[in-house]
Amino acid sequence: MEKVPYYSLNKYLYDTFGQKVYKIALDGGFSCPNRDGKIDTKGCIFCSEGGSGDFAQNRCLSITQQIEAGKSLVISKLPKDKDHKFIAYFQAFTNTYAPIHILKEKYEEAINNESIVALSIATRPDCIDSEVIKLLSSLNKIKPVWVELGLQTIHEQSASYIRRGYPLSVYENAMNMLKSVGIDVITHVIIGLPFESRDQMLETVNYVGHSGSKGIKLQLLHVLTGTDLASEYEKGVFKVLSMEDYISIIVDSLKILPKDMVIHRLTGDGDKKKLIAPLWSGNKKQVINELSKYTIPTSPIQNT
Repeated sequence: MEKVPYYSLNKYLYDTFGQKVYKIALDGGFSCPNRDGKIDTKGCIFCSEGGSGDFAQNRCLSITQQIEAGKSLVISKLPKDKDHKFIAYFQAFTNTYAPIHILKEKYEEAINNESIVALSIATRPDCIDSEVIKLLSSLNKIKPVWVELGLQTIHEQSASYIRRGYPLSVYENAMNMLKSVGIDVITHVIIGLPFESRDQMLETVNYVGHSGSKGIKLQLLHVLTGTDLASEYEKGVFKVLSMEDYISIIVDSLKILPKDMVIHRLTGDGDKKKLIAPLWSGNKKQVINELSKYTIPTSPIQNT
């Protein structure tokens, strides 16, 4: 059986920085327009109370303190005689949703840390404007800046169901603005959204592959306690994917994505304390082992 090659994040980081690089998930203390009433107050149907930042550092700490805490956690498991490098990942909630002077202060505190080699900023496409673009462009001249956009799906019916809160055209506009100043974009896609067919999921993946996005995160739908999605699941409104179906969709996704697209994630594990379904996803090692039977990480030059 021939394995499907893909350009993994680890390969990309090594190609770019010449060594393994680790992410530190930060909480900048931001909110979200889908929670504070600007768009809605309920948030996306799948989003946990932590704003998808359940593994981020404590928002009560400064950015520098969060970075140091994250470094300590990682380094405790690594050889002590190496110079380890990190990415500051603003993960929780919407990380361009604040007055520009606050964004500038927090981003600069992170990017000026000597152990940080890049910033990765998770946000919504409808929270990208000219002021944000100008700030990100200036920071990108210091160290690489990536923006992670939560698209999830291209299908408007699904977008409405999950309460995404913006049309596809907003994503396209944000993508064009970011590309115009040389900012790399990573697009988040959820595999297994309620009522979507396999073909619809692959249509979203194919779209992202040709949207100008530099990378993609393929994320399994998780049903977490305390979310409106959990209420729907418990009522039997929809079913989650089996591990076999998920892996099959991921393999087909890799086949249609450009060979030089960086695959930042093939799966994901939700907080086990909050995970309702699919329970098989809680065994991340098993999922990775199964994926490795069908896929192989490699660099683009080796894919030709």
